[in-house]
Amino acid sequence: MNPNNNPKQPLWTKEFITLMVSNLFLFLTLQMMLTTLPAYAQDAFTASPLQVSLITSLFAFSAILSRFVSSKALEKGKLRLLLYVGLVISLAATLGYYWATGIVFLLMMRILFGIGFGMTSTSFPTMASNVIPPKRMGEGMGYFGLSTTLAMSIGPMIGLTMLQDGGFTPLVMLTVLINILIFPLAFILLSKKPKAEASPVSKAQADDMPTGFNRKLILPSVLNFLMSITYGGMLSFMALYGHEAHLSNPQYFFLFNALAIILVRPFSGKIYDRYGHKALMVPAAILMIAGLLLLTFATSTGSLLLSALCYGLGYGAMQPSIQTWMIQEVHPKQRGMANGMFFNSLDFGVAVGSIVLGSIAKATSYGMMYRFSAISLVLLIVIYGIMKLVRGTAAAPPALNESNQSAAG
Repeated sequence: MNPNNNPKQPLWTKEFITLMVSNLFLFLTLQMMLTTLPAYAQDAFTASPLQVSLITSLFAFSAILSRFVSSKALEKGKLRLLLYVGLVISLAATLGYYWATGIVFLLMMRILFGIGFGMTSTSFPTMASNVIPPKRMGEGMGYFGLSTTLAMSIGPMIGLTMLQDGGFTPLVMLTVLINILIFPLAFILLSKKPKAEASPVSKAQADDMPTGFNRKLILPSVLNFLMSITYGGMLSFMALYGHEAHLSNPQYFFLFNALAIILVRPFSGKIYDRYGHKALMVPAAILMIAGLLLLTFATSTGSLLLSALCYGLGYGAMQPSIQTWMIQEVHPKQRGMANGMFFNSLDFGVAVGSIVLGSIAKATSYGMMYRFSAISLVLLIVIYGIMKLVRGTAAAPPALNESNQSAAG
């Protein structure tokens, strides 16, 4: 057999690596602040529980609205403008944290940051899906998603450690520096057209491209929303839960969560390419449920880390599976829409999780809150199971016919 008949298309190109680093830096600027701002607002401005939850939810809702505009701009080939404007707005809002003298100004900066972040977080994964070989999409988006989930795991740890040891000002300055580092990387990426940037849609292409909202994105978006509710509880209340449970280093949860994600990501992407999301969704949800329940019984750093490993293995397998699923459901020119829907459902889940779980914690405890959050994953399994049952039943007759035809041939 000639090995050149089916050459394996390269994944680790310069563009792909640069995109991963850029996306890592982008999400670090988010996550380093997302877990520290609630604690800072409570200490500096004596913020109420409602105001603390608004720090997360207002950012999420502004990012969601921003992405509706961003996905349309990407379809029209406005990636360069979208990315640079988003980066400038994000940088300005991050600098604004330093001059925030009250909770109202801080919330305004969160809204501004959400607008900028919504633009940039839609651009990078769309660029990545354009440079990943189609037959390695699951593997490629799995590795690319590692930059997101890695930042979502180590960012809170870095932020909480800096806030405790150095204070809020050094934390803001480091976040600003990381934000600035994205600009030269973006310049490198945008100078490599057309590999990193999809061209505008021509009239001929428009005839073959679906228009309007794609209904195929609804189900994975709902599942992503349910999964993200639990992560909203992690981001917003882990530090407060650590105090309640007398855990001395709650930030270590995010470190070991990241290690679990790194371990599972190379395998989960290849499993997805071979078997699809059906092989990953339910096992991943069960692992996340186990992690949440173990967390509520954690009495030592060891038990905390075990819960982090379980949760990270599940989250690290499920998140990129959903994103790849959504990308593969749409026309290539609608990948901006798919990525926008993915991150919108993620942010919406985080926002709802922050508000609803915060209310549950106020009425009960943070430990009980995490047990309640596991219900969203149980619901995810039920909805996904019903979907597979319905689609499996609908697809059965054609499969039988095809099998019979093959046998007859």
